[in-house]
Amino acid sequence: MLLATRVEIGVELRDMVEPDLPAAIELSQEYSWPHRQEDWELFCELGEGIVAVRDCKVVGTILAWRMAENYAMVGMVLVATKMQGHGIGHQLMDAMLDRLKGRNIILNATPESMPFYSKLGFVPTGVVRQHQGTAPAVPLSELNLGERLRPMGNADVALPAMYSTAMSMDRTKVFNAMSRDAKTVVLSRDHEPAGFAMLRRFGRGGFIGPIVAPDIDGAKLLVSHCFGTRVGRFCRVDAVEGLGLSRWLEALGLPCVATVTTMVKGTPPPVAEGPRVFALATQAFG
Repeated sequence: MLLATRVEIGVELRDMVEPDLPAAIELSQEYSWPHRQEDWELFCELGEGIVAVRDCKVVGTILAWRMAENYAMVGMVLVATKMQGHGIGHQLMDAMLDRLKGRNIILNATPESMPFYSKLGFVPTGVVRQHQGTAPAVPLSELNLGERLRPMGNADVALPAMYSTAMSMDRTKVFNAMSRDAKTVVLSRDHEPAGFAMLRRFGRGGFIGPIVAPDIDGAKLLVSHCFGTRVGRFCRVDAVEGLGLSRWLEALGLPCVATVTTMVKGTPPPVAEGPRVFALATQAFG
């Protein structure tokens, strides 16, 4: 727990609590971030936060999500625009990094925030491309012999472990929480789960992610299935660059509207063998 700490210009740092959510949502809206109350509630359920408070008003936030014993994700770093330039973001990051001491820290940085994180010792390790727009009509590719697409069932107990292996960190808690309200489609090969994708409500509409697949063909099958349920409606995919999914989405007409850079302070997670993460669950916690 964080004891209340005074920083410059009369700002206090303390642990984020549930009554802070309306102010946190207001901050994200100030930046035109699309997060709904339900999205913030999920973030807080899975992680922990620190807020900066001035005159009883929340003027800054930061959240973190611990993944097993050696990794953590950091996100939702926000400072009210009228309070920028006073070192509040730096104080929030210092407080959270101190709390997470001993772990490798991962975050996804906007182009504007990269210099700030670089000064704190974060180094780039990858790029995520945010695709969004009207879901296109995509003819479902012909399944290969032994392949099947089906809804997730009660017997799919291996999926959280598959997700964790693909991320090289424990994602069981994240998987279980998101799957409560998601439509999860499973790709099986020879009667064994080989990948999955979640279609869920997030931000401005439908969000496809995470997407875990054995190869690009499997990822395309999963995404095509999800598009088929949302043709003509808003859809977003945060594709990991370098695996072929982003180029395919562009060719379909789902444009890339923004990019973020994955940065690490410490040791990056090893590249997984087997299924890979082709698209994130969220930019906040990967």
